[in-house]
Amino acid sequence: MAHLIHVWHERNGWSHKVLPALTECLELGRLHSSQISNLRNGKLASPSPEVFLAIAQANFVLHSGIAKIKDHLAEIHPELLKVLAESAIPIKTENGDPISAGNLFEIFVGLSPLPKSFDWFIEDSESTELSAALSDYLCNGKAWRNCREKVLAAYPAIKPQRRERFAAVMAGLRDYSAEELDGELLDLYTTQKSLRKNSDVSVDIFLNDLRKHARFLQSQEST
Repeated sequence: MAHLIHVWHERNGWSHKVLPALTECLELGRLHSSQISNLRNGKLASPSPEVFLAIAQANFVLHSGIAKIKDHLAEIHPELLKVLAESAIPIKTENGDPISAGNLFEIFVGLSPLPKSFDWFIEDSESTELSAALSDYLCNGKAWRNCREKVLAAYPAIKPQRRERFAAVMAGLRDYSAEELDGELLDLYTTQKSLRKNSDVSVDIFLNDLRKHARFLQSQEST
């Protein structure tokens, strides 16, 4: 559950105040920023049913599209509208339905796995290798300085902190964690598709190719 909430926020570039603000504005239930923070960090041992219900209702609203709440938020919370306009990706089940309160509870207690699109099974031990291979892979073997503008133009994330983090990883100044890669993978996949106009591979194939490329670079270094 902590992984799901963390990746969801990473993917949207949200602070832990976004969901509580949304539930308050739309009167979807009581949800405190401290509860979201503790869920993200695996420190909320016994959340009440109200927590799962509020998160699920907020998720349903996002799944329905923010166009339906745009005027309301513009009037009472324009800053929240701005955040959601930049990114408001919901959590979906394998069938494409918005995740329910019951689904969230089952994930929390370990009865159900995470939705596949929110867990690419990236291990902590491989995140450094994948981060190191990312620049060579997206730049097609060229130096980052020679393809920086083109790659940044293809990278779809809008939030400055995510773009700065992406650029730092591409420049070799830092690595993504496994959870950060889980949150970034769809945008990295979109970047790859934009750079390679004829690419029609799935996100799973993209991740597999990146893993192969990381192993290839490691084998070159060892020889």
